[in-house]
Amino acid sequence: MPTIQDVARLAGVSPTTAKRALRDPDKLTPDTLARVQLAIDQLHYEPDQRAGSLRGGQSSTIGLILASILEPFFAQFARTAAHALADAGYTLIISENEYSAQREIEELRRLYGQRVAGIMLRPGYGPQSRDYLARLAARGVAVVEYDYVHLHSPYPSVMLDNRGAMVQAVQYLHGLGHRDIAALGTYHPVIHPEERSRTFPEAMNDLGLTVPTEYQRVTLLTEESAYVLTHELLSLPRPPSALIALTGTQAIGAYRAIRERGLRIPEALSLITFDNYPWTALVDPPITVLEQPAEAMATATVRQLLTQLGGAAVTPVHEVFPARLIERGSCAAPATTLLSRA
Repeated sequence: MPTIQDVARLAGVSPTTAKRALRDPDKLTPDTLARVQLAIDQLHYEPDQRAGSLRGGQSSTIGLILASILEPFFAQFARTAAHALADAGYTLIISENEYSAQREIEELRRLYGQRVAGIMLRPGYGPQSRDYLARLAARGVAVVEYDYVHLHSPYPSVMLDNRGAMVQAVQYLHGLGHRDIAALGTYHPVIHPEERSRTFPEAMNDLGLTVPTEYQRVTLLTEESAYVLTHELLSLPRPPSALIALTGTQAIGAYRAIRERGLRIPEALSLITFDNYPWTALVDPPITVLEQPAEAMATATVRQLLTQLGGAAVTPVHEVFPARLIERGSCAAPATTLLSRA
C-alpha cells in the first residue's frame, strides 16, 4: 500500500507538503499541487482516515452490533443507519452478537480496538458484557441501545412498544374468536428475556384466558426453532387455533411447518407475525403483520448517538415507537367458531 512518503518522493516534495495537498490545498502553488495530485493518481494512494481522525482526537468510525445479520429487520436498520452516518461524515463497522452477551464481549473488544467513537448496540441476552460496556462508556465511547434493553440499563435507547404490540395481537385474535393461542417462544430471564414473550401470557390473562402448559416452550428467535416448535404444537391433542410469531424469521419457520402438514391458512390455523417483510405480502394468503418502523428507529438511534458525540451533557432518552397492525388474509375466526355459527 503506497504511503504519503511515496507520494512525496514521486512528486519531488517533502512529506509535509504532500500532506498539505490533502488537508490545505489552497496553501500550495498550482504547480506543486498539480504534481502531488498526479503522484496520488499514479500511485492510487488513499489516505488512512482512521489514523488521521485519531491524531485529531476524534474517531470518525461508529460500531453497529446486530443480533442477527440474517434477520431482515437488522439489515434494514443497518442500511438506514449507514446512510445517516455517512451524511454526518462517519464510517460504519458492522458485527453481530447472535443474541449472546458472551459473544458480544468479543465484538465490543474488536470495535474498541478500532477506536470507534460510538456504538449502536442490540444487546445480547445475559449479563456477561455489561461490565465491559460500562468501561467503554467511561472511556468516552458513546453508547445507544436499540430493539432490546436490559432492565435498569443506563444508556439511551430506541425501542418498539413490544408490550403494546403483543396486547394488540392477542386482542385482535381474541376478537376473531380465538381462545387457543400460542406464541412461538416463552419468556425466560436468561435464554429468552423478550418483552414480547413476557407480555403474551399477561395479555391472555387480561382477557380471562390462560396459556396451556403444553403450549409453553423456551426457544430461540430463529427460523429452525420456530419450524420445530410449530410442528410440536400442531401435533398436540388440542393444538392452537392461532400462532403468534415473534419475528419475521420465526414466521418463515412456522409457515414452512404449516404447509408441510397440509394445513390451510386461515381455515385450519391463523398466523400473525411481527415484522412486515416482503415475503409476507407475496404468499397466499398474505400474512397479517405487526410492522416495526425499522427506518425510523435507525434514524432515531443515529440521532441520539450524534447528540452524544456533540459533546454536550445529555440525559439518556428512551424513545418508543408503536407497531402498526396490517390486516391481511392469514387470520380468521377459528373453525370451531365458524361451525357453531352455521
